Amino acid sequence: MEKRIRQILLLIADAVLINLSFWFALMIRFEGTTGLLNSQAGQYISVYMDVFIYVTAVKIVVFYIFKMYSSLWRYASIEELMQVVFASLVATMATVSLLTAMQLMMPRSIYILTALIDIVLVGGVRFFYRYLRRARRPSFYSNKNGRKNVLVIGGGEAGSLLIKEYKSNPEADSIPVAILDDDKTKQGMELNGVKIVGTTDDFVKVSEKYEIDEAVIAIPSADRDTIKKILDTAKETRVKMRTLPSIYNLADGKVKISEIRDVSIEDLLGRDEVNLHVGDLEKLITDKSILVTGGGGSIGSELCRQICRFNPNRLNIVDVYENHAYQLELDLKKQYPNIEINLIIASVRDPERLDEVFNKYKPQVVFHAAAHKHVPIMENNPKEAIKNNVMGTYNMVNVSKKHNIEKFVMISTDKAVNPTNVMGATKRISEMIVQSQKGKSSTEFVAVRFGNVLGSSGSVIPLFKKQIKEGGPVTITHEDIIRYFMTIPEAAQLVLQAGAIAKGGEIFILDMGEPVKILDLAKNLIHLSGFKPYEDIPIEITGLRPGEKLYEELLLDKDNNIATKHEKIFIEKPEEIHEEKIKNFLVDINEKLPGMEDQQVKEEIRKIVPTYKCYEE
Repeated sequence: MEKRIRQILLLIADAVLINLSFWFALMIRFEGTTGLLNSQAGQYISVYMDVFIYVTAVKIVVFYIFKMYSSLWRYASIEELMQVVFASLVATMATVSLLTAMQLMMPRSIYILTALIDIVLVGGVRFFYRYLRRARRPSFYSNKNGRKNVLVIGGGEAGSLLIKEYKSNPEADSIPVAILDDDKTKQGMELNGVKIVGTTDDFVKVSEKYEIDEAVIAIPSADRDTIKKILDTAKETRVKMRTLPSIYNLADGKVKISEIRDVSIEDLLGRDEVNLHVGDLEKLITDKSILVTGGGGSIGSELCRQICRFNPNRLNIVDVYENHAYQLELDLKKQYPNIEINLIIASVRDPERLDEVFNKYKPQVVFHAAAHKHVPIMENNPKEAIKNNVMGTYNMVNVSKKHNIEKFVMISTDKAVNPTNVMGATKRISEMIVQSQKGKSSTEFVAVRFGNVLGSSGSVIPLFKKQIKEGGPVTITHEDIIRYFMTIPEAAQLVLQAGAIAKGGEIFILDMGEPVKILDLAKNLIHLSGFKPYEDIPIEITGLRPGEKLYEELLLDKDNNIATKHEKIFIEKPEEIHEEKIKNFLVDINEKLPGMEDQQVKEEIRKIVPTYKCYEE
């Protein structure tokens, strides 16, 4: 109702201003009020009085067509000004056409002056409305009502759009008060009323002077090194660091405050985008039926998303837990309506159910991501690790052979290298099952081994974030512990790429880059949250957990591994695995498992994985 009243008032104001424009035009044309008294001016006034209703109606209709009554004029800017200009010019041309059709003539100067005055008056009313809206709000630079002081880093287009959004959003609980930019020529200049007060080297000094609560990195194209430099400087403060999502969010020339996100650890640890060999992936996936086990998990769900990019005719998501998989199914069906997407509730422990699934959905390529992966939990539940990780893989291998699958790709882990825990040891047995199938059927069986993925379910980063949110302490098992990390999308893309180039029997090893010290990771997360380690958020060392390594084995030794045509994928030098030996072990442990103690299970595992070291030793 309030909106409708504003529109009516604006329309009435325009009707008055349209006619005032004509009178002002006449006054200018005939040199003031005295000039209006001459006979020629009176003639034009008489003509206009006969048609002013029609002229007003025509102009109002044109303004309506140009959406002059539906714009949010409290946010008026250059775009709205151009809207007024074009609407006024078109309205004047329509008026000329109307009067010509009625065989009524005016001096050309009157039309030109009327158009210009329309722009000034009609536009002026709208921008005056915006000014009044702004004037009613608290002073832009005063930090009233608990609003946060924001430091904008980047004095370019993104920074300008960001400041504009803050200033035009009355609901915003933050106000930009200063800008940093490394361009020396911009120092001292203003951007939408906010001054550029220094470079990123001045972060600490500016943060103290302006009492900054949070900083937004408004450089969407900034690389990781640039962000890291800014964050290293910001560590000396308690400023919360935030950033714009990406340059693609600026494609429409707008920045929404709701899209600003916290700077994540991925921004620091993430690596360059994977260079995908698209032709190989299309050959592997396009127009085929693909099946992913563990499809609702961190890696499995990202595999599903990446697979859909290459247009399979059918994606079959297999998982024993329906919640996450169900949401994934909804998201993918909405984003890829032309792909048949099936959510299948099934366990890899159930060979009969698997056979039923393969009969119905006829997959051609299988990605096996289903597994128990939590080291401490599996250490206390070794039987379940055997059932799911080992027997589940064996069941998947058998059903894939039976149905003549083209390729079978198993997701493995760095913990399978010289394992010190049950999870790693069972994944090594799974690798051996896959390796033993080389040349045994038309199916190409391969495994892909990599380290930790940032943000995956149960990983250290979500745990640290939760502990920081609760005020600490952040717990670390050892101050010298290190791990390798990659992002979930990067891991999924490289798994697909490895599957595409596989010939059968390989264990592919992904280049994980440099190891990361977990203590440094915790400190960085605390800094990114706007706190200081040990002062605001304590860090506690709790001791290594059962089966946990201090240093993960180096995944990639380029002198002892075989390079592939992809620079981030290598092949472990092949090891001959006898299928009969594996099969005998599986039959034997499957029979003994119900009556075994946990330590007995671990001893049985060591018989088939000699490099496995039980924690109890």
